[in-house]
Amino acid sequence: MEHANLQFSRSHEWVKEENGVMVVGISDFAQNALGDVVFVNLPEVGDEVTAGEAFGDVESVKAVSDLVSPVTGVVAEVNEELLDSPELLNSAPYDSWLIKVEKVSDTEELLSAAAYDAFCETEA
Repeated sequence: MEHANLQFSRSHEWVKEENGVMVVGISDFAQNALGDVVFVNLPEVGDEVTAGEAFGDVESVKAVSDLVSPVTGVVAEVNEELLDSPELLNSAPYDSWLIKVEKVSDTEELLSAAAYDAFCETEA
């Protein structure tokens, strides 16, 4: 299970802590549901994000979907590589992060990997 060390939101984003900064991406379940990702719209460094609210969107061949922040905080870094290569979200969802968030709060809603897998089974 390559995502056992991650936490998840019910909106299918993953979170990993690295030196007090939360790294955020989308889950394998999400990229599967989206289909081929063709464009990613991300916030700017310094923007505030709020748990449960959209911070950007991802466009696939099927639809445009909001990216919902799993935590509240301030954007410390944006993965510029995805702007040129959004398909990385499909090929390596757990290696391709979207944003890094500092000054983090509101993490109570996050699920463990096992709880998230169980949640996905109810959504499938």
